[in-house]
Amino acid sequence: MSVLKDFLTLDNFIAILSDNKNIILSDELVTRVENSFSFLSDFSKNKVIYGVNTGFGPMAQYRIQEEECIQLQYNLIRSHASGIGIPLSIEQVRAAILARLNTLSLGYSGVNLSVIKLMKELLDRQITPLIFAHGSVGASGDLVQLAHLALVLIGEGEVFYKGERRSTKEVFEIEGLQPIEIRIREGISLMNGTSVMTGIGILNWSNANRLLDWSIKMSCAINEIVSAYDDHYSVELNHAKKHIGQQFIAKAMRETLVTSKMVRKRDEHLYTGENQESIFKDKVQEYYSIRCVPQILGPVYDTIMEVKKVLENEINSANDNPVVDLETKQVYHGGNFHGDYVSLEMDKLKLVITRLTMLSERQLNYLLNAKINELLPPFVNLGKLGFNFGMQGVQFTATSTTAECQTLSTSMYVHSIPNNNDNQDIVSMGTNAAVLCDKVIENSFEVLSIQMITLAQAIDALNCKEKLSLSTQEWYNEVRMIIPTFAEDVVMYPYLQKVKDYLKK
Repeated sequence: MSVLKDFLTLDNFIAILSDNKNIILSDELVTRVENSFSFLSDFSKNKVIYGVNTGFGPMAQYRIQEEECIQLQYNLIRSHASGIGIPLSIEQVRAAILARLNTLSLGYSGVNLSVIKLMKELLDRQITPLIFAHGSVGASGDLVQLAHLALVLIGEGEVFYKGERRSTKEVFEIEGLQPIEIRIREGISLMNGTSVMTGIGILNWSNANRLLDWSIKMSCAINEIVSAYDDHYSVELNHAKKHIGQQFIAKAMRETLVTSKMVRKRDEHLYTGENQESIFKDKVQEYYSIRCVPQILGPVYDTIMEVKKVLENEINSANDNPVVDLETKQVYHGGNFHGDYVSLEMDKLKLVITRLTMLSERQLNYLLNAKINELLPPFVNLGKLGFNFGMQGVQFTATSTTAECQTLSTSMYVHSIPNNNDNQDIVSMGTNAAVLCDKVIENSFEVLSIQMITLAQAIDALNCKEKLSLSTQEWYNEVRMIIPTFAEDVVMYPYLQKVKDYLKK
């Protein structure tokens, strides 16, 4: 069982989504929600409160009569369920639901308990609302995408259920579920907020961590393959520069390569005083993509840590409008729904993941180009040169996919377009930023899958497996369970997908 109580860490968030265990709403959570709803019920009488008895956005100047207030919420949900294009993945939608459930459970929103309970049931029973990728400008939060969630909660729209896309009404009847009760402002409370961009952002953060871990492992492997000197990841060199990320990456490399018999010590080869040649056969220093790994991946690590901090703050914050404050017994109007924090972090994350992908592509090119590595056959071709192709064909995929990452890394955070009769005159585009970041991450897994197969082929070309670090041997053996060593040309795309799936798991 996963118990929701108060502060939710990103690690707990991912665990709840991954474990597929039923969620338990703590007594404290239930009390918070009920007290918030009870206060708003009393406080809203005879007062003008946005989203309770007014129109929305630029229509907020129009007072809504008491007998029309409930229908107003339904009108809002139905009119804004206007997404289009490719649906978000089931994993992304589940993350958005959990994010919305958590923020509405903080007691700042004045929703009735049926909203929280039904979102919990959607997660527990694997009922996933149809939500489209296109629709949000990320200003009043994810209005369109969250409207699709709200549409399902009122028993309308469509869901994915047991592998099929079906009507919500039909699935609710099968599962014996009742739609939520709209009592005051449940429509606007569900829709005003950053939960879609935040939910997707948390998945992006989790996958970025995985990518960084693999990039470190593969960077270590290429250092082994070329018998690089070990001082570029030494304590002394990297502590001479004060960045935490650089020092973290260097430490991870030291811990990985401590069992390697392939890397060399500079003082045993170049500091003995015996090297008196005019031109050195061995490289004095490796290419940047090999010896600058701590300096390149260090900023990636630092950015991932900052993204975690911001997303953790966002998921545990009230991000709708207005905000109900039980302590001061007031309702406050403002802009907590604005997605700038998430938008900026998603832009930063996709930038550094693109950089990670570029590092992978350059390391791959080094392995494939016999003229620069002076160690391996062209394209790590274990067959007959000229007749077989080795990894030549897949390099095109890696290069073009990396180029797409570079293009997708254009900022969404600075691409505000006013809309909503200029009421929303500066917007975050946070959900677009999160979706594009997800695309960059998917691309990166694809490039790294090509790099991993190439590294495995290079290890076989040199017949050096037994000299490798234990870490490299471990993933090498697992990859060879997916794609055996090949000299004859094989159809690569099924193997690429399987290795990509392995990297993601």
